[in-house]
Amino acid sequence: MKIIRLILLILHIGIFFLLTGMLLNAYIPPKISPWFNLLSLGFPVLMIVYISLTLFWIFCWKKRAFVFIFSGLLFFNASIRWINYMPAKNDLSDLKIVSFNTKGGKTAGEQNIEKYLNSQNADVLLLQEESGNGLNFSGYTRGSIKALTAVFTKHEIVDEKLIDPDSEYIRSYGTQTDIKIRGKIYRFINVYLHPFKFEKSMVKLDGNNVQDEEKIKNIVKRLIPTFKIHQEEVAAIRKAVESSPYPVILAGDFNSVPNSYEYYHLSEDLKDAFMETGRGSATSFHDYKFPIRIDYIFSSKSIQPVRYTVDRSVRISDHFPVIATFRLQR
Repeated sequence: MKIIRLILLILHIGIFFLLTGMLLNAYIPPKISPWFNLLSLGFPVLMIVYISLTLFWIFCWKKRAFVFIFSGLLFFNASIRWINYMPAKNDLSDLKIVSFNTKGGKTAGEQNIEKYLNSQNADVLLLQEESGNGLNFSGYTRGSIKALTAVFTKHEIVDEKLIDPDSEYIRSYGTQTDIKIRGKIYRFINVYLHPFKFEKSMVKLDGNNVQDEEKIKNIVKRLIPTFKIHQEEVAAIRKAVESSPYPVILAGDFNSVPNSYEYYHLSEDLKDAFMETGRGSATSFHDYKFPIRIDYIFSSKSIQPVRYTVDRSVRISDHFPVIATFRLQR
């Protein structure tokens, strides 16, 4: 039994250091070391094992349980970016946003997407993987820029711009749209970071050691270059946020999980609406069984999130729609 406990202790300490390494994404960009970003992908599993081992030490009445409990507090914020239980707010909202990767209508057809989004009666629709002219919403004005994203709003569009990374090799996947709402201008930044372009067969392990090892190698080979592309895209988006003379709402499909380099830097000086008001799981991509949150809505500190919902009642894309309401500063 002592040998088993020693092995579990070593495992527990190892997981602690892996989780701590994940936190370094706030400081170390992928072009210097992409390995910390890889750790963020495994956070749910690592955290579940960490908690399970902590409970084991409690059950065994070991003093080390207290060490792991207090050490685990380092990962509290990291955890509530995935699962959160904020009390419901009774504040009145005056802005509703839907961010949704429609997958170009390939899953359920454009008519079903139109029907759903029209039923939401949102002020602003921020769509990803939707650069065509297929969708049409009554009472909305569509932004004129096409970059695999689309903006629809019931309010006046004052200005719009493509967000270009500072590289001739990277295609822009983001836009900024300045919209006047009740006499005040807000900047909406709609992004779709470079996709990993995985198919299910590429990530599904089938128990064959040789084939599974080759699949894992191919996954890593695809992830690391994409992380580096994201770094340049993030820099361009941050420039659009920091140079904005207006309050900002940043939303979209980041193709990045919480606690990643992308998350830390895109959320800098902004509120994560899920952390402020979310309840339950923030998982927004449902094509795989593994919990994945890659869709977000952030806002400037002057914009107060009131409610955040991942709408799991519909499966009209491989993403769930993400809906947030806000209280605007008067």
